[in-house]
Amino acid sequence: MKFCRNIFFLIGFLFLNAVSSFGVNRIYHVEIEPQFAVMQGMESEIYITTYDSLGNFMPANCFSSVYVDNEKIDVYFVEGNATFKYVFDETKTISINCANAESVKTVNPIPLWLSIIPPLIAILFALLFKEVFSALFLGLFSGTLFIYLYSGVGVFSAFFKSIFSIADKYIIEALSETSHVSIIVFSMLIGGTVHIITKNGGMQGVINFLSKYAKTAQSGQFVTWLLGILVFFDDYANTLVVGNTMRPVTDKLRISREKLAYIVDSTAAPVASIAFVTTWIGAELSYIQSTLEKLQMDESAYNIFFASLKYSFYPIIALIFVLLLIYLKRDYGPMYHTELRARSKGVNVANLEKKIEHDLKDFETAKIPKPRAYNALIPVAVIVFGTIAGLVYTGWDSNIWNNDELSLMTKISGIIGNSDSYKALIWSSLGGLIVAIILSLVQKLLDLKEAAEGMVAGFKSMLTAILILTLAWSLAGLIGDLHTADFITLAISSTNLSPQFLPFITFLVSGLIAFSTGSSWGTMAIMYPLILPATWLLCADAGMPYESSIAVFAHVVSTVIAGSVFGDHCSPISDTTILSSLACSCNHIQHVKTQLPYAITVALITLIFGTLPVAYGISVFIVFPVMIIVVWLIIRFFGKKTGEIINLN
Repeated sequence: MKFCRNIFFLIGFLFLNAVSSFGVNRIYHVEIEPQFAVMQGMESEIYITTYDSLGNFMPANCFSSVYVDNEKIDVYFVEGNATFKYVFDETKTISINCANAESVKTVNPIPLWLSIIPPLIAILFALLFKEVFSALFLGLFSGTLFIYLYSGVGVFSAFFKSIFSIADKYIIEALSETSHVSIIVFSMLIGGTVHIITKNGGMQGVINFLSKYAKTAQSGQFVTWLLGILVFFDDYANTLVVGNTMRPVTDKLRISREKLAYIVDSTAAPVASIAFVTTWIGAELSYIQSTLEKLQMDESAYNIFFASLKYSFYPIIALIFVLLLIYLKRDYGPMYHTELRARSKGVNVANLEKKIEHDLKDFETAKIPKPRAYNALIPVAVIVFGTIAGLVYTGWDSNIWNNDELSLMTKISGIIGNSDSYKALIWSSLGGLIVAIILSLVQKLLDLKEAAEGMVAGFKSMLTAILILTLAWSLAGLIGDLHTADFITLAISSTNLSPQFLPFITFLVSGLIAFSTGSSWGTMAIMYPLILPATWLLCADAGMPYESSIAVFAHVVSTVIAGSVFGDHCSPISDTTILSSLACSCNHIQHVKTQLPYAITVALITLIFGTLPVAYGISVFIVFPVMIIVVWLIIRFFGKKTGEIINLN
């Protein structure tokens, strides 16, 4: 009986499906859905879907008409789906009648000026309340709330939908990007390596070794600065390796965590942005090359990049500024008080209620009779040289290497530019972790259980970094949907400028975008396609000769990079600034507050005494000595002695 009933239901189902397939009683539905955030004046994508009463997509491929108010737009359906793009300057109604199904949707675009509110809320709350988690969350919440309120959802419903979309949209999207996951894995592997070399006595051996050269706060800071210069190939690797390696040394010399984080942060991106062989070079050259092709310019992207280096005032002067602070043993602003407190009371007291809490047992060194520095140096060397080897391996191109017309440096830059930096970083950090474990086991410094526990403890120590980075990436995704960078760019570009003034404005706009978005790379991706063609066309309209136009073009290339690095240094939502804080175990907001006056000082000096004079014909060979002298005078007369603590071992 049961079998017969099942056969009956099956026959009935097949009959209904067959009838519906011949169009009997088939009812079609059509839906209009705009993209998540429709911004005023920005091109938005509208999605249209048709389906029948059984939920099947409309099978026909055909044209149909959509009306935006009274404006007719033809769309083409492929298997029940069609899209079209439209710029909404005001509230408009979209309507469609397709297969006897009708749908109407009112679109109320969000005013573009509101796009600046979420990053400003995140930045202001971070600075006011000295707490970055809630600041990033409030920035995300405010942006998603705007989106839902303008989509026609009620206030109560918009409130809860905004909270849910933070998790199910922006956080998930942030963690779905391969580059972001790569950074998380790399950070965890670095954390695991640091814990292993701490427990096996390797870090203590490094401290004992560096203590021979870093006997005072001044020499300790200089060693940190020098390491920051040497680890030039990647800013992420720089912050994590140098910060974690030097933190025990600088703690012993009573150098504040804020000063350590500043030195690490101010040597990472500045070096990586201008060195010939870095993970930055590929992105920089690709943006330049695409512009040259678009403008049909017979120039090499390498030549333009090399020509721009002499105008890279902010990155170069930032490095010199740190060195002069160390040499003169002076500080000013919040950094002075932090350093003075560290010298007189020690790092732990200086960072009371500010430092990130750690389980101290995880950091205890095993009872090692004679700590050996090579147990730390070998894994770190594996990470450093392994990264370089990985960059070469993933970017190898025999056509570039065998091209006799290219110089050796150009060949290396081209290979590194084609590399997959994230793979290289993961391979090298994993290699460093494995080597650290093997060294510990072979010498019987740790047993397998202790090594595994140390590795897991290292992974756990990066949880705070991962949470902050995830929220920062989520906010960056929201800012992209809201077209914040477009608002800033349009606000500035609406003014008429002379070509000579473009580098100055480019620096400010790039800095503002990087500060608001927390991303140097994102800023370059936005600014280069916008400002480089405009620069070349503006020079042509002004009747400038070719050589002068190329000089202005190269100057603008450099100020995009310089402004991006400056804004990144100042932003509390920047991933590299966050990594610097966490690698040095420094309170993040304290790092931003103490670094901010120094970054602004360098920016003002480079703009007033570098960018503007050079734009109007002054030689770079004149402005560089002038800027160095001005830096020395400011530190000498505004800075105060922080005192010295001698490491007597």
